[in-house]
Amino acid sequence: QMHLVESGGGLAQVGDSLKLSCQLRGRTFTMYAVGWFRQAPGKEREFVAGISSGGSRTLYSDSVKARFDISRTDPEAPVYLEMNNLIVDDTAVYYCAATKGLPFLRVPDGPHEYDYWGQGTQVTVSS
Repeated sequence: QMHLVESGGGLAQVGDSLKLSCQLRGRTFTMYAVGWFRQAPGKEREFVAGISSGGSRTLYSDSVKARFDISRTDPEAPVYLEMNNLIVDDTAVYYCAATKGLPFLRVPDGPHEYDYWGQGTQVTVSS
């Protein structure tokens, strides 16, 4: 059973930075593509950023490109989402998701493409 755990959320002001962490309890991220999604009240869950199973390819939504950075140093390490220059519209519950069995460089960006999800961590940005 996959158990994803997010951490690092909290309160921030416009322009601040936060760093989210996604850990996989009990196993490593070897062969798993990992994505970050977010869901604001009244809105659908949306893709934020993802990293391929090999860790060599990343993908970002247009709304966070150049502000957010997804990374992992090796399959046994957490996957991080560094969020810089935060804006009010970044306020949401952020979810980590993982999936296996995709081509090495594939980064899925649809929620239905991921098999495992964390419980989410709240990020609130105030002006």
